[in-house]
Amino acid sequence: KKSPYDGNYGSFTQLVTVMAANLSSIGVATGTLLHTHLHPTPSCALHHTVFVKLHSFTDVASAGRKCVQFRPCIDIHEGKVKQIVGSTLCDHLGDSSKLVTNFESEKSAAEFADLYRNDGLYGGHVIMLGADAKSHDAALEALAAFPGGLQLGGGVHIGNASTYLQAGASHVIVTSYVFRDGKMDLERLENLVHTIGKERLVLDLSCRKKDGKYVVVTDRWQRFSDLVVGEKSLEYLAQFATEFLVHGVDVEGKRLGIDEDLVHILGQWSPIPVTYAGGATSLDDLESIRIAGNGVVNVTVGSALDIFGGTLSYKDVVAWHQRQQNRERA
Repeated sequence: KKSPYDGNYGSFTQLVTVMAANLSSIGVATGTLLHTHLHPTPSCALHHTVFVKLHSFTDVASAGRKCVQFRPCIDIHEGKVKQIVGSTLCDHLGDSSKLVTNFESEKSAAEFADLYRNDGLYGGHVIMLGADAKSHDAALEALAAFPGGLQLGGGVHIGNASTYLQAGASHVIVTSYVFRDGKMDLERLENLVHTIGKERLVLDLSCRKKDGKYVVVTDRWQRFSDLVVGEKSLEYLAQFATEFLVHGVDVEGKRLGIDEDLVHILGQWSPIPVTYAGGATSLDDLESIRIAGNGVVNVTVGSALDIFGGTLSYKDVVAWHQRQQNRERA
């Protein structure tokens, strides 16, 4: 009998991979679990067994387990993996006069995806920093190299979200689509959730400081919205998504150190997993995020990594990530 999930996930194998990534994002080790229960049984029975077992472990995890993770990134611009100061991006194609590029790699997006897969780093994000065909193709190649292991963002809307999920994305990341003229379009958000399910949706709440408050910015971080990141907004939006992604735009790509006040807000008030990106340049910064984020804020490091032209060892960050997993299991 055909699985009811095949249409949304592409295959049952991909579904299990995606669910493993979801559990990994909240600190649950899945290797033993999947090895134990993926035994030969009729198709429908297998689906039922895995869902029951994974659901029970999710309940345990949500009861208070904390585990900070390193979430890697693949930023794609004009088909190339780059590290760009995001606040310098412009919507006008071909207008690169203000673009600040920290690094451009000779390696493909798929090669970075393969690296992350080999290191067991689930939950990273692929971001298309432009609407060009080369970036789109490179993103799809990355998803194919690490199916179920990467989230995808950049121009995601209700018309293409399912396509990216079927192409291998564990989740899609959305910001600008659910905002219109600086205001959240609740109808769009609800329709998107209805189409793909909140368990496949990550809301990007990247923000800048304005009048002493952190305000979400959209349209390549060029436009301030009317949404302030805080207790009420995080609690409300958590009903529509499985995770938040938050760039500290004031420090992102500038290697100025983290925005500790923002991390503290996320760690204190977010009821769902959240990943912070922006300004981390050292292992001390990662520890600061772990502490300020109350042990629940994951971290992305970009231009500071040696694989992106920086000085912070990627291998050291992976080792730090593994220590967090070991600490949680102890």
